[in-house]
Amino acid sequence: MTLPALTLSEDQAEAFDRVAETLRGVGIDIEDASLHPNMAEGATALAVLGKAGSGKTILLAALAEALAKAGVDTVSGDYEGKRRKDRRTLAILAPTNKAASVLRNRGVPATTIHRILYTPVYDPQYELIAEWLAGNGTRPEVEGLSDRALDRARDFYEAVKSVPGALASAGLRGSDFILGWKRREEPLDVGFVDEASMLDARQFEDLREIFPTLVLFGDPAQLAPVNQSGAMVFESLPAPSILQLSRIHRQAQDNPILDLAHALADPQLGFGDFERMVELAAQKDARVVMGQRVESDLMARSPVLVWRNATRIRLITAFRAAFGAPEDELLPGEPLICDGIELPLKHRKKRIDLEARGLIKGAQVIYMGPGRKPGFSRLHVMGAEDPQVSAASIVKIEKPDEAEPFIPFAARMGAAFLHGAAVTIHKAQGSQWPDVQVFAPDLYAAAQAGRVEAGVALWKRLAYVAITRAENRLIWVVRNRLARPTQPLSIDDLRPAAVPLSLAPE
Repeated sequence: MTLPALTLSEDQAEAFDRVAETLRGVGIDIEDASLHPNMAEGATALAVLGKAGSGKTILLAALAEALAKAGVDTVSGDYEGKRRKDRRTLAILAPTNKAASVLRNRGVPATTIHRILYTPVYDPQYELIAEWLAGNGTRPEVEGLSDRALDRARDFYEAVKSVPGALASAGLRGSDFILGWKRREEPLDVGFVDEASMLDARQFEDLREIFPTLVLFGDPAQLAPVNQSGAMVFESLPAPSILQLSRIHRQAQDNPILDLAHALADPQLGFGDFERMVELAAQKDARVVMGQRVESDLMARSPVLVWRNATRIRLITAFRAAFGAPEDELLPGEPLICDGIELPLKHRKKRIDLEARGLIKGAQVIYMGPGRKPGFSRLHVMGAEDPQVSAASIVKIEKPDEAEPFIPFAARMGAAFLHGAAVTIHKAQGSQWPDVQVFAPDLYAAAQAGRVEAGVALWKRLAYVAITRAENRLIWVVRNRLARPTQPLSIDDLRPAAVPLSLAPE
């Protein structure tokens, strides 16, 4: 067979062929780049499993590219154009927005499971713009939108295939063009699910109702959903439906971060032995650091990863004290985590607007300063296409040994936030940062507790997930100390770059 332009390893090519065979059985031939009616009955699910660096994302991208060349439409969840009878569809999914953004940053058009299960209902006049952007209609004339605004929308869409992002660049809010959300009624053809270890049984069943063909990409060494008793949904599949990737492909073959992650597979490895391995790696490679204290400067953009919630709260308290944050207000530059939208049903449009701008549960944001109205905040949504948002905010600052969080300010309703200078490893699953600090005393506590999850010591699963969040550098913090900041909190790195002016000839 002819593989995609990207050269695949032996185990990736074998998995590629198995998935291609399954797709051929439902009328999608990626070898010949041809589509045929689906005559198959029943549903099929495959799982492609491998540890960090085994090439799951590379394989997913190669398969997605081959499907696109065969004429399969990739459904983003942002907008679906007019349905054709002969259309075949693919959706690339992740359980969380954070996990989906990691894929998008690598050039894979991923969306969240929620955005596929629930699709937006567009205002008819703005649906004309969406059709035009998607190449299915002529340039529309919309009252209130200038030609320049439409040009901005077109230019944005050509760079990023997002209809809501394009409409936002034209000066519209989500509540202007999205009337609501509806449960998907019509099925799609093929679903690729990344970070499948995070899927719970309910989500899996929902997906099987929509996709007759599912391919799960997962890492069995990660943490299972907290309500699954250590089990992952792909473990229920029959053995012939599980494909294993074993070779290491990510970054350089001698990546010390991946070496440490894979060393955790040794059942005889104890916590002390592993920590000595980290120390030796740090002596040989600058990508691994044996930290004697938590770096407060780094916490402003990359949270410390911890196991225990009490540790998270103590570190957040220390972070705020180190930067001189007063109890009754936030400093510009403080990181926050969206904890949900607290709005009654009658304020549905406000909820839609906030969600369309990326303020969904788990979103990482940076506080930019107070808004124009009491209780409002200016926020920078990390990873969003249009990151600058002003929203009614309820900020909750948890404190050690206090049952109720302290609220420095709050609107009566709006987006709720927790502090984001430290997060639990469970919450960090699916995310990545260039530099990651792992709070080792918490993992030692997990090792001392002797807890086991699905036959593997819990501390090893925690360490594996935490370590593999680091893209470039791993900082293994061994002491319960916080370094003083080297500079005040700032938002200078988040301000949009000035567009250079040019003079056009008359």
